[in-house]
Amino acid sequence: MDQPSDEDNSSQKSSETLLDPPQENVKAIGVLTSGGDAQGMNAAVRAVVRMGIYVGTKVYFIHEGYQGMVDGGDHIVEAKWENVSSILQMGGTVIGSARCKEFRTHEGRLRAAYNLVKCGITNLCVIGGDGSLTGANQFREDWQGLLKELTDDGKIDEETADKYSHLNIVGMVGSIDNDFCGTDMTIGTDSALHRIIEVVDAIMTTAQSHQRTFVLEVMGRHCGYLALVSALACGADWVFLPEKPPADGWEDHLCRKLSKNRAGKKRLNIIIISEGAIDCHNNPITSDMIKDLVVKRLGYDTRVTILGHVQRGGTPSAFDRILGSRMGIEAVLALLEASPETPACVVSLSGNQAVRLPLMECVQMTIGVQKAMDEKRFDDAVKLRGRSFENNLNVYKALSHMKISALPPPTPFSVAVLNVGAPAAGMNAAVRSAVRLGISEGHKMLAVTDGFDGFMNGQIKEIKWGDVGGWTGQGGSLLGTKRTLPVNNLKAIAEQIRLHKISALLLIGGFEAYLGLLELLAGRAKYDEFCIPMVMVPATVSNNVPGSDFSVGADTALNAIADTCDRIKQSASGTKRRVFIIETMGGYCGYLASMSGLSAGADISYIFEEKFDIQELQANVRHLTAKMKTSVQRGLVLRNEHCSENYTTDFIYQLYSEEGKGIFDCRKNVLGHMQQGGSPSPFDRNFGTKIAAKAMQWISDKVNLYYRQGRVFANSQDSACLLGMRRRTLVFQPVSELRDITDFKHRIPKEQWWMDLRPLMKILAKYNVDFDMPIAGKIEHLRQNGTFESRNTIAI
Repeated sequence: MDQPSDEDNSSQKSSETLLDPPQENVKAIGVLTSGGDAQGMNAAVRAVVRMGIYVGTKVYFIHEGYQGMVDGGDHIVEAKWENVSSILQMGGTVIGSARCKEFRTHEGRLRAAYNLVKCGITNLCVIGGDGSLTGANQFREDWQGLLKELTDDGKIDEETADKYSHLNIVGMVGSIDNDFCGTDMTIGTDSALHRIIEVVDAIMTTAQSHQRTFVLEVMGRHCGYLALVSALACGADWVFLPEKPPADGWEDHLCRKLSKNRAGKKRLNIIIISEGAIDCHNNPITSDMIKDLVVKRLGYDTRVTILGHVQRGGTPSAFDRILGSRMGIEAVLALLEASPETPACVVSLSGNQAVRLPLMECVQMTIGVQKAMDEKRFDDAVKLRGRSFENNLNVYKALSHMKISALPPPTPFSVAVLNVGAPAAGMNAAVRSAVRLGISEGHKMLAVTDGFDGFMNGQIKEIKWGDVGGWTGQGGSLLGTKRTLPVNNLKAIAEQIRLHKISALLLIGGFEAYLGLLELLAGRAKYDEFCIPMVMVPATVSNNVPGSDFSVGADTALNAIADTCDRIKQSASGTKRRVFIIETMGGYCGYLASMSGLSAGADISYIFEEKFDIQELQANVRHLTAKMKTSVQRGLVLRNEHCSENYTTDFIYQLYSEEGKGIFDCRKNVLGHMQQGGSPSPFDRNFGTKIAAKAMQWISDKVNLYYRQGRVFANSQDSACLLGMRRRTLVFQPVSELRDITDFKHRIPKEQWWMDLRPLMKILAKYNVDFDMPIAGKIEHLRQNGTFESRNTIAI
């Protein structure tokens, strides 16, 4: 961790001192938030300010959006490091947002240009929706003409006009609707989904008590993303979207479905509707219309809940904090690298990567979606939303309703599903998805309880469509799971495969599932029963499975840690100069400690993958000591549970307590298994649902491919795979090929993508560190379907 070499002791300062004062060598950056607010905007503002200061330039707050830019004066103020302290966990935007009619006029933009030039601002970071970003691009195009007009009017001289002759624009999309083409997620969307799912989970308990039907209206005037994904996350009976309106006669279809579900002893019905829902003739469909329909036709006790601005409020999720922080840093780098020939760009998310796209390409594509809906080209509208949206819709259709008339003839295949290793939130959503998709393909689905223990003991039974109803919101593992590996019981497991005529296996779990799959693969040499397609879906809070950047369950754990850190920091609101030492789970994998450190605003996090020694610990203490002399008198230190055999949590606590005596006091917390519990986050519900659906599609293809003479026989390496997300795509990888990238002793991959983000946390915590952006900052281009090269298709 930024340790000096023995030959160069002077480099030690880079890990123990505060940043040097800003250098006057880069033109200033202005940051504003415009349009509707969104959770996570503050994380982006914080990152822009601190990254700007890190690179040696002034950063200015522009309060109240474009209105503040037009009004100038006290609305444009220089931002200091401490000004953005303790705002990560706050919803909304601390610098204010407003819609400004004056900025749409030439006179308003002229005043705004004058106010920016007075402050030396020629780099503008705009956080808002497509309207705000379009306005920024127009401002950039008008810039030189505005400066000429100011020069002609005598308000600025020619030297000033030459000095500030070019305006650079970089946008970040802050919108809970996720209605901007070119990015998998906009800032605020994940947090809005958290609010929606919290309400749905609460409603479900009262609805079951009274056998009620609930109609839940969510935001999304022109985009049905929130409605679609929340419907997928809670297993709603029906969803109404503006991009995919129901066909004529939908009233009869809806009533038939609700009555069939109720006849199947389902005690509640959930209908989710986007506020902009329409029918196929572009006529609005309202929540009251649906309620009246259900009451009149079916006589069900029906209630309407309109969430409204609750979706905009509350604490941002860990995902949005990390997203805002990464986008803010990338935005500053894009501004510094921009030239007069560089088009205005927007920072977007593709898989787990931040990318830059031409702003107006994205805006035009977004406008194209609305145009397609206005012209009733709804299939085109869905495609223009991108493959992620289309994939969500297809998976929802496949899982929400079993159409007996549309089912294919039964296949001769039986597919077994089991959970292996420690429980992880989202496992149940993955099982539900696999079971229902398998049934819709005509397969017989078998559930194995208690992992490989249950497998060898014959705890295997058929599982039906209705058996997995309501599983998406359940934490833990309803099938039961154990860490037992199969290596000593291969004969018994092979016998069970033969007895139950199992044609394929789906394993859902963590590192134990990975090891178990390797052992089953090795067992093929002795037992032909293992010559069947086998695939693994990674599910573990530790996120330590080789071959996948993300695992089901890790996002829920991150949110649990971030929420706990927020509460711990709040407990010190009346106490000055206090440092908290917090231990996280993860085994030898530092993912939770690193990413929760980024989301919670930690000062440092200690992990196994990044070695540290006593000098580093002492340097960190000196860093916190210097911090306590500022107005920010609180520290947060995270420690991965196995980061060091000797530098234990108790040791670090005692060291900090002793070295900080008289300056700050310390408290320690071990979070423990609370990180594994709780209801799955929206991300984990949907990631589990979609990755398991893709795994089942792979199984269907493979059993058909390898079916010969009345049995399935698969003995190739690519018939035993791990399905993981790599950078931007879901990839099936032969598990045998993952051995070389695995550190089996410490149960982690040898290379981990999130290590590239470690310097970001240190920069935002005011450390001097060497930082090279791991991804080249070139601008990519959109395709006509709203995606770009290798766009991720599983982002929530």
